[in-house]
Amino acid sequence: MNKHVQLGMNFLQNYKIDSEQYDIDEVCKLFLDEMKKGLNERNSSLMMIPTYIDTETTVPLNEPVIVLDAGGTNFRTATVIFEKPGIPTITKYKKFPMPGTGNDENIGRLEFFDRIAGFVEESSSDSNRIGFCFSYPTEIFPNGDGKLLHFTKEVKAPDVVETMIGKNLLEAFKRKGLQDQKNIVILNDTVATLLAGKAQEKMYSSYIGFILGTGTNCSYIEKNLNIGKVHNLIKEDSQAINIESGKSGLFKSGILDEEFFATTDKPLEGRFEKIVSGAYQGPLALMVLKKAAKDGLFSNSFKESIINLATLEPAVMDGFLNYPGNIVNPLGKLCTTESDKIILFTIMDQLIERAAKLTAAQLAAVVLKTGKGDDPTYPVCIAADGTTYYKTKGLKFRTEYYLKEYLENTKNRYVEFCHLDDAPLIGAAVAGLLI
Repeated sequence: MNKHVQLGMNFLQNYKIDSEQYDIDEVCKLFLDEMKKGLNERNSSLMMIPTYIDTETTVPLNEPVIVLDAGGTNFRTATVIFEKPGIPTITKYKKFPMPGTGNDENIGRLEFFDRIAGFVEESSSDSNRIGFCFSYPTEIFPNGDGKLLHFTKEVKAPDVVETMIGKNLLEAFKRKGLQDQKNIVILNDTVATLLAGKAQEKMYSSYIGFILGTGTNCSYIEKNLNIGKVHNLIKEDSQAINIESGKSGLFKSGILDEEFFATTDKPLEGRFEKIVSGAYQGPLALMVLKKAAKDGLFSNSFKESIINLATLEPAVMDGFLNYPGNIVNPLGKLCTTESDKIILFTIMDQLIERAAKLTAAQLAAVVLKTGKGDDPTYPVCIAADGTTYYKTKGLKFRTEYYLKEYLENTKNRYVEFCHLDDAPLIGAAVAGLLI
């Protein structure tokens, strides 16, 4: 092994943040145990939120539905109609900044919902149905509305927490003089992605929604029989479950992970998400690189530059990993020696390797929980979405490699990944039409 690569690997191993710290089977079993506990009102880091969405219902055709998508960075709106099964037509698409982010922090409840109502103003008369993809931990009620439990992804709108999303939005419509007699269903982006996957023409043995972007999460289809914490369900039916898998915290974390968690808004929450997702990728890597610099791994010139660096964007990281020799890249520009470049590459690349391995363990647990996928001609569909997953160098390939190696070689389970453009919007439309 190149001596500079070895130096970087030794550093990561010393602080227990290398991928070899993790055994996929061990992490997978932890996830499975937490999933089962979360379904049965036992102490679990996984919320396992029932959605009351029956995934077996047929989507009506030629009926418009208004769709909203509140993500970690952007808020999107559109009107969707299915003219043929599995073929959506999206019109009036618009994108806005997510309320409570950037310079828009700590806005009040009324302003938060008034802002959203304003986003929908142009399309508010298109339909009396709204599918609202709300990508934050939300308790869903049988009527389709949801109560926000807390924000993630550093969104700051504290007055919105513990309020009903659909009810407050309809009140905002009324304040703005818009049509407020609407049926609203609230769902998570992973559930929306699952529904988008299921809306395809091709049939699979089961479906999983998977997001790895600003944050990360999974959803899957569970038998009502296994949902012990909800009473009076029809035991023979099934429904989509929003796992909130980014909240998992039982896996091992390293010394520098703990230091990084302490710098975040809620240090004890969302630890899995803070290791693998896009919102934290840059800040975590920067903290690790600064520690490596202080430990003497880099030249004095690089050490001074990296310690004084205020922020590190994932796009800058990815640009360097794709082309380390590009001196136009801000990180490449800092490298004054070949050893700087190799050690920098090794540390960041291995953080991505670790994220891929943990992500594969998470997905493996969800696949096994479905109880499906033992027939290679009828695999489990993993509907995957998120820019971090698709654009981070090596992340997608490594995740799918680890997953195939573990599931096929040791569990005889088979999966197929699918990517659908605008999956959260399409899934929200499906949910809105199933009210």
